[in-house]
Amino acid sequence: MQTLGIKSPSPDGDPEDSGAAPTGPGRALSPLLAGATTAIGGVGALLALVDATSVLRGPCALFFLLAAPAMALAAALRGLDPFGRALCALAGSVAVTMLVAQGMLAVHRWSVRGGVLAVTALSGLLLLAVLLRERISGKRTQVRATPAKVV
Repeated sequence: MQTLGIKSPSPDGDPEDSGAAPTGPGRALSPLLAGATTAIGGVGALLALVDATSVLRGPCALFFLLAAPAMALAAALRGLDPFGRALCALAGSVAVTMLVAQGMLAVHRWSVRGGVLAVTALSGLLLLAVLLRERISGKRTQVRATPAKVV
């Protein structure tokens, strides 16, 4: 494991050099995107479950069917770098959604409502398994750097 040194603040007071939290217009983009993703997915699941005749039902339901398993898989893959994590989560999400659809078609029980419920249940179980694994191990699965002595 690599140890990282602690950076001392620069003499000119630049917060970027000191390791402080970024201050600028793009600092709150991640929570905003997470909220928008949750809202769009929730609307898609709700429109599919109540069998609404809205134009947004199809795109939002498809977004939910891809986003719900992707978020659960991304939580399970915390050790990867962000690009690899996103790529693996999206590929796994497509695989989960297609396997649910194929299984439901094979037993002649396909319905949009049932597909949304099955994907929701699988995503919830995966997320629950990740949370239980963290609770049992007593620590998070993130890699943490230990500070090194500055000479």
